[in-house]
Amino acid sequence: MLSSKLLSLVLPLIGFYALIVGALYAMQRPMIFQAGMSPTPPALNSVPGFQEVSHRTEDGLDLRALYRPAASKAPTLVYFHGNADGLSGSLRVTERLVAKGYGLLLVGYRGYDGNPGSPTESGLYADGRSVMRWLSEHGVPSSGTVLVGNSLGSGPATEIAATHPVAGLVLISGYTSLPDVAASAYPLIPVRLLMRDRFDNIGKINRVMAPILILHGTADQTIPYSHAVSLAGAAGNRAQLVPFEGIGHELVGSSSLSPAIDQWLSFLER
Repeated sequence: MLSSKLLSLVLPLIGFYALIVGALYAMQRPMIFQAGMSPTPPALNSVPGFQEVSHRTEDGLDLRALYRPAASKAPTLVYFHGNADGLSGSLRVTERLVAKGYGLLLVGYRGYDGNPGSPTESGLYADGRSVMRWLSEHGVPSSGTVLVGNSLGSGPATEIAATHPVAGLVLISGYTSLPDVAASAYPLIPVRLLMRDRFDNIGKINRVMAPILILHGTADQTIPYSHAVSLAGAAGNRAQLVPFEGIGHELVGSSSLSPAIDQWLSFLER
């Protein structure tokens, strides 16, 4: 039996641990969805070549996005941004692809960029379904779209690609699942039991029937390169994995990213 002295040492530690676990559980969504850190949204109607569009989600939210029609028969890229980012960051990331004539729909999530609502896993999926409906209603079927998801955005991009007949899926710094990411960051916390938002990309990617391009920095400390290897393995011969040596989680801002996407899209269009 533990002595009273040992108990007096152990019980406060157990209580402190329980307090940490409880705080992480309560604060998990603000930690995951850093909507308040996204840049100030641009004056959307003044962005050359783009128009601000509004689409209504199945749960009644009117969300704004940016849309640029494709030139000729080029595909339309549907871009799901990463965390602590928004439409202004999406514009910077995709500007090199604009010159190639691709259509672009830059998705604004609920709770980000001044949009109503609070972000959750199911909410971001609903936002993705909503933009796909909007595109279809405006003459762009899902078969004419390529979904691009960066970091957090790899979750909704994979979900929509697994449930819609899209032309392709591009994952930039994507993850196998959010619990896998959290388990690496908090090895002493039972995050796999606690997390409400899971974004199980590894469990869904084998249902994506379209070609898949996976781009990942080998020096990524936020979402390790091993996630990309696992995703490519789960996708089988439909996936192409392109490593970026020495680049971390800032891959989306690399000047070599857009040429890699453009090269793959050119091959896809043949």
